[in-house]
Amino acid sequence: MTPSELASPDGTHSGRTPSRIVVIDDEQDMRASISQWLSLSGFQPETYASAEEALANLGADFPGIVVTDIRMPGMDGMVLLKKLMGMDATLPVILITGHGDVPMAVEAMRLGAWDFLEKPFDPERMADLARAALKARALALESRALRQELADGSTLMRRLVGNSPEMVRLREDILDYGQADGHVLIDGETGTGKTLVAHALHAVGPRAGRKFVTVSCLGLDDETLAARLFGPVEQGGLPLVEEARGGTLCLEDIEALSPAMQGRLLSVINDQPTPPATRIVAICNDHKPGRTLQDVLRPDLYFRLAAMTLTLPPLRTRGEDILALFKSYAEDYAEEYGSPAPDLSAQDAAYLLQAPWPGNVRQLIAIAEQAVLQNRRGTGSVVSLVMAENEASGGALTTEGKPLKDYVEAFERTLIDNTMRRHKGSIVAVMEELCLPRRTLNEKMAKYGLSRADYT
Repeated sequence: MTPSELASPDGTHSGRTPSRIVVIDDEQDMRASISQWLSLSGFQPETYASAEEALANLGADFPGIVVTDIRMPGMDGMVLLKKLMGMDATLPVILITGHGDVPMAVEAMRLGAWDFLEKPFDPERMADLARAALKARALALESRALRQELADGSTLMRRLVGNSPEMVRLREDILDYGQADGHVLIDGETGTGKTLVAHALHAVGPRAGRKFVTVSCLGLDDETLAARLFGPVEQGGLPLVEEARGGTLCLEDIEALSPAMQGRLLSVINDQPTPPATRIVAICNDHKPGRTLQDVLRPDLYFRLAAMTLTLPPLRTRGEDILALFKSYAEDYAEEYGSPAPDLSAQDAAYLLQAPWPGNVRQLIAIAEQAVLQNRRGTGSVVSLVMAENEASGGALTTEGKPLKDYVEAFERTLIDNTMRRHKGSIVAVMEELCLPRRTLNEKMAKYGLSRADYT
């Protein structure tokens, strides 16, 4: 799974496209032929002589697709398809048919098959179908994993990485506000994780099992937005305020609401019972100098939405959280790309701590991925990436909120972390290299939140 604050601050998620293909055919020559062609096309075929054998090795989250003959002794392709669709309706199944089986294949498509190939088939056509099916499978699994994460409050809270006072307080506030019913306003610079926090508020509270509905107020005219939020129902489906009843309605870019729409929203809020049937979490993404949300929203709406307020801290003020976040994302990307994560030098750590981070966590994620890719090629450095980002954004290195001891502690933590990783958690080896007595090493590891179990 690609890192994010879901994996990214705004809840987006990406993953690598699977390449595994289960091939089922009772004829050995056909299995070998299909397998050879798929291998030459860059796929990972797994062959089975019967549907029963293949079924025993398939699960609901199988990261690939199935290519199967229709006519086979024992369980045929149609029965297998029905079992697979019952197990996971998003699993792509490509059927191989003889000429007389085409009507049966068409029926199979109605039952959920991805597509079918008629013998003799063009191998290039099979490769094209496989690529499309594998891409669809990757998206389906990614969406499933994201939905599971968004429903798991403990998982979401773990993604709010950091031990700075601001992050500790933020996690405490999320747990407190999550149990309440009042509306919440989330403010903060772009890329700080506001959408993630909105999901976490919903996931840790009593509404967790209900719907979480998101809509952006930006880029839609009043008529379109009003129809989506408030109805009329005859336009198809429920208006979002009703769809989210019992759960949470997340209004992103709340500052983009026109005065007329602000009035409509206020009326809906005032008409709700106590506690509200639909909880509203409003996200503000407007940070023009000298302007606050109170300058944009009408006062009565502002005070209804801001009954509880969460302001997310910018990354540049979070001290050593920056290093912990970089390490977390770099390790995740290293696992995804099959490449070691870069070791941070003291100079790397200093530049990360001093960077202005105008894009906040989202910008750090991008640098972590680039650092892993550079490390795989054996080129570049974290310092050069940070400097290039500074030049591109026109920012200057900052020392905001970072006294000398922060740099000393960052260096110390980075040195111990790198040494522990290099020696795979061997305390004795680390003590010898750093010339530290065991008690001192233990104290410093506890101070910096380092655990031997993370390295063994």
